[in-house]
Amino acid sequence: MLLWTSDVPLPALALVLALAIDRLWGEPPAALHPVVWMGRALGACGARVAPLRATGRDLWSFWLAAVVWCALAAMVFVVSAVLQWLAWTYLPAWGAALALGLLLKPLLAWRMLRAEVLAVESALGESLAAGRARLAWLVSRDVQLLDAVQVRESAIETLAENLSDSVVAPLFWFVLLGLPGAALYRFANTADAMWGYPGMRGGRYWQWAGKWAARADDVLSWLPARLTALLLWAVARGGVRWGALRAQARATPSPNGGWPMGAMALALGVRLSKPGGYVLNAGGGAARAADTGRAVDLASKAIAALVALVALVALMLAVGASVPAICDLYLAAIASAHV
Repeated sequence: MLLWTSDVPLPALALVLALAIDRLWGEPPAALHPVVWMGRALGACGARVAPLRATGRDLWSFWLAAVVWCALAAMVFVVSAVLQWLAWTYLPAWGAALALGLLLKPLLAWRMLRAEVLAVESALGESLAAGRARLAWLVSRDVQLLDAVQVRESAIETLAENLSDSVVAPLFWFVLLGLPGAALYRFANTADAMWGYPGMRGGRYWQWAGKWAARADDVLSWLPARLTALLLWAVARGGVRWGALRAQARATPSPNGGWPMGAMALALGVRLSKPGGYVLNAGGGAARAADTGRAVDLASKAIAALVALVALVALMLAVGASVPAICDLYLAAIASAHV
């Protein structure tokens, strides 16, 4: 599935095209959106794999859900692999890059994420109630008891975590495994959102039926979450110490979410928390209205840094450079940016 075998840096071109399409037009209609299709399939199957009430150690639900997850994931992988093969086989290089960019775009969502986070801040400017209502579109936690600062913190946390889940991770797996990699990741992330809740949700009990989906998403998100933190560290220009970031990342129950959220908290110099859950950068200041815009700006720069990294890899491979040499050059560039 690797796409680096051609003289044309196809992944870099398709990645840039996907981000450009996202910036110009945003999300495709629901009827044409592959993530919507994944959600409908997961919803239909979920009604059959999860029990209606709480159970004890339920290995039957666990393995049934695991088998169904694998079957759906295989279908997503095969369909996307066939589409990629058709584009690569029957189109010229520029046409294949355009086709893959169009197919990749629905698997990432930066414009929508940016707009929704800024909309929470705009709503907060009207009233606390409006801010809470808008935040409820983004998070599953109870928003009714949150004050204005906590609403803002939740929006910034959502931005940081979804920078990894909705942008960096799909692009990471696309570069590594092509369109099938990005599609598989988006399926796993959607399955985690729908099946991975450890309790009652949607009238079904997911404590055991959702374990496979949750762990699969953890595994596929492990490297992208840390890459997102690295990118935020790089663009913060000295605002984040790696040792401090590692300590913050361990403060959350998620093996991955704490990395981008901790990096964002340290980069902004603000405190981010989930009431009754965790506190990141406890010594930071309270999040202010301007910090939401600063967070969006940092996330935008992190995406630009990722595109630059992919372009650098494409260029270096085109001239025959080794992978260690590419890594040394990029690390040197990051080090010079912090001087």
